[in-house]
Amino acid sequence: MNIGRLSGLTGVTAKTIRYYESIGLIPEPPRKPSGYRDYGDSDVEVLRFVSKARLLGFPLKDVTQLLSLWQDRGRSSAEVKALTESHITDIEQRIEELQSVRRTLLDLSRRCHGDTRPDCPILDDLAG
Repeated sequence: MNIGRLSGLTGVTAKTIRYYESIGLIPEPPRKPSGYRDYGDSDVEVLRFVSKARLLGFPLKDVTQLLSLWQDRGRSSAEVKALTESHITDIEQRIEELQSVRRTLLDLSRRCHGDTRPDCPILDDLAG
């Protein structure tokens, strides 16, 4: 199948598929005599796996490791769990940071009159 069909089956853009190939995340497929890429059913499975991992927020380096573990039937599930728990910790830290940003923005927004006056606590805070 061509890259357009693979994209349609997986929801991953052709540009992203080419990028994943260029960084070695997924293997570059064989080419037809015409030079076009020729993907198979296993490429659909791999790309769906990668896409799901990315949707869950795993960074590319972790997706590479997860993909390797998924393809290794002799793997230890402890490795997968440790990687996932590390990702959860990162997410929790980002949530705390975003909540702090939200609190700050809410406070600034409440202090700004939002009228025709030129003074604005939001801009003052950004400048300070």
